[in-house]
Amino acid sequence: MGKVTQSFPLALFWFIYMGALGIFFPYYSLYLRENAGLTGTQVGLVLAMVPLVGMFAQPFWGQVADRTGARSRVVAVLAFGASLGYLALASASGFPAILAATVALSCFSTAIIPMTVSVTLGMLHGSGPYAFGLVRVWGTLGYLLLVVAFPWLIRHSQQFQGLVDTTGQASEPGLGMMFFVTAGLVLASALVGLFLPRAGMVALRASKGDWRSLFKNRAVMRFLFFVLAVYILQAGPMWLFPVYVRARGGDLNTIRQMWILMLLIEIPLVISSGAGLKRLGPRGLLALGVLAGALRWAVSGLSHDFYVIYPVQMLHGVMVTGLILGGPLYLDAIVPGRLRSTAQALLSMIGVGIGGIASNAGAGWLLEHVGADAPYILSGIGSFILGCLVWWILPSPEAWEHRSIAGVRAVREPPLP
Repeated sequence: MGKVTQSFPLALFWFIYMGALGIFFPYYSLYLRENAGLTGTQVGLVLAMVPLVGMFAQPFWGQVADRTGARSRVVAVLAFGASLGYLALASASGFPAILAATVALSCFSTAIIPMTVSVTLGMLHGSGPYAFGLVRVWGTLGYLLLVVAFPWLIRHSQQFQGLVDTTGQASEPGLGMMFFVTAGLVLASALVGLFLPRAGMVALRASKGDWRSLFKNRAVMRFLFFVLAVYILQAGPMWLFPVYVRARGGDLNTIRQMWILMLLIEIPLVISSGAGLKRLGPRGLLALGVLAGALRWAVSGLSHDFYVIYPVQMLHGVMVTGLILGGPLYLDAIVPGRLRSTAQALLSMIGVGIGGIASNAGAGWLLEHVGADAPYILSGIGSFILGCLVWWILPSPEAWEHRSIAGVRAVREPPLP
């Protein structure tokens, strides 16, 4: 089977699964704040559960994938489990129940992206700098489609059911339907996951204890420190973005319009990320992403004018291209192929996990005690400093990339552990 044929189920999986996130991610914090009636601190704690659970779930599933070589099957299992988790959220009411359901969901959902990245990078190994972006962009297209379609769907659903907010708190009283739609889409992605490629680089196996070599790799450790700092500064503001928009006087339609603008810019940037990778290298992409985030959040925190806030959100695409693509590509260049899943899981554990916990909890506290501007202003200042230090913090990946390639060749037909 050729690379093009193998890429089709991967692209379809990215499209459907990221489409589901296009419903859940932009509106979950808004649902918690307005529909569930949680306080700012409670919202921060619920959101912090996602990375907290991910700290344990991601390395566990990464090791399962690397030790068995069944990376594609692991992706399908995770998607099936996540679909059940979204259904659990649909029936949860009150802070304790929502917290518990979020924990259950996170046991599966937090590992899906890093495991899918590892499958994608393994399947596309040796296909050139443009290949990853051309497959990954289908995730952005799916995300955009559902960001556009879901507000229309929920408005018509509310009109059909005659739902009216009687509390004066929820701008969209039927927002809870997002859990059912998301669960259905994630289940569909799980079915597609059964057809993901299972041979070649995707099926490399690691030996028992191989994961320890990652912590002896100086480039890996410095990269993980960098990722931790990035997520501490930028994760919370991203999760609380719907609350920020509401604090500026916007509504669900405003959030939708901003996401459309962000994603329309992101799509061509992701497609052309290979050109950026060739010109700037992984470190250059990372620096570009961090500095774009610095400018975006600083302006968002300082301005109350939607004519300023709207256009600055176009920097979201630069952030995604720089961080979400640059990070995995840098890491893939400095680790052996047999540890690809564990390495990508560590990236998510340190960034989305530890960094996300600190960022979400801190941003939630700032939201409640200082105001909606504070998380964004502080993120902008810190991200600018960090972005200027990228080349000092991160070593060049070229030397480690050669070692990684040599390691892959040495274990192309590894013995069973």
